[in-house]
Amino acid sequence: MNFNFLSPVSDMVLAHNELLPQQALGRKIRIHSKQNGIPDLDGVQLAILGVIENRNDENYIGEDFNLNEIRKSFYALFPGSWTTTIADLGDINKGETVEDTYFALKSAISVLVQKKVIPIILGGSQDLTYANYRAYDDLIPMVNIVNVDSKFDIGDSAKPIKNNSFVGKIILDQPFNLFNYSTLGYQTYFNSQEEIDLMDRLYFDAYRLGDVSKDITIVEPILRDANIVSIDLGSIKASEVSAKQRVSPNGLDGKEICAISRYAGISNKVSSLGIWEYKPSTDDEVTAMLISQIIWYFIEGVNYRVKDDDFKDADSYQKFITLVEDQELIFYKSIRTGRWWIEIPFLSEVNNKLKKHTLLPCTHQDYEDACNNNVPERWYKAFQKNCV
Repeated sequence: MNFNFLSPVSDMVLAHNELLPQQALGRKIRIHSKQNGIPDLDGVQLAILGVIENRNDENYIGEDFNLNEIRKSFYALFPGSWTTTIADLGDINKGETVEDTYFALKSAISVLVQKKVIPIILGGSQDLTYANYRAYDDLIPMVNIVNVDSKFDIGDSAKPIKNNSFVGKIILDQPFNLFNYSTLGYQTYFNSQEEIDLMDRLYFDAYRLGDVSKDITIVEPILRDANIVSIDLGSIKASEVSAKQRVSPNGLDGKEICAISRYAGISNKVSSLGIWEYKPSTDDEVTAMLISQIIWYFIEGVNYRVKDDDFKDADSYQKFITLVEDQELIFYKSIRTGRWWIEIPFLSEVNNKLKKHTLLPCTHQDYEDACNNNVPERWYKAFQKNCV
């Protein structure tokens, strides 16, 4: 498939790039330019992809935006001790309709994921996560989405899709490929009690801002189990971003959002990352730099991925069996990384979503809870979803 719907990185950004030191990221990545066309993807592990689409923003009043400031900030950073090759494929511009943009984004992500290239999508409104999800329709049977957001964005699926209601469409539109949806950093006062109750009834994971800020490590198993990570910049507190980006005095700080991004990168399952709701303003340097650092930490994480979830080699893991309320719980611990998993049993008599025993990432604390006769909450939710 060709990517002829992609527009190149602007000449202004490329001119700025020429002034950077040779060691800077912008001098080391393959860039889609007018002069050289779309870069060859052979050997590329990560690709930046802009989407200039915000018409389904609930507050859209016709304003345009571009991603030039983010690119300038990102190109000026220095890489870590990385072995990955990165490309910048330029932008998908607004289609004739929003559905056209969705189709272009879905097609691009599908091709990249099949080529084992991880797209890092920078965009306008977060409803584009729906197109990101649909890109997996023919790739894997069940999809896990993690949304870093102050809101659940479930909304009313009977109404047209918006950036505050796209999750309802993901849940209810066929084909039904969603297995788990998790929200990290939600703030209760931004969500109706009905939506909070619905998250509970659907056995989805939801972590409040206070819990995430108190112990950032609790999000690691959630991100280890994700295929798609969607970051809403509105989840970041106002003091960390530029004027137009400010949503709430409370939210994740710069260190927390970068830690979450790094956990997403380290996850062997995450195969696409979206950073949404970018709203440029005249004092844009802080937001552009924060987004650049979010991308940097994600790439850093990808460079430190360790294949520790293949449990065929008995020497690579330890196995622990506990009994909780007559239920046998089986835990695995990787000897290489110290990360933990718990087995979700396969129920042959139930028309379940999982077709085999599945391992759910968990924490050492979950194992300790099981030893103290407490069923880990995430195991219970996954088990219930499997029975539905």
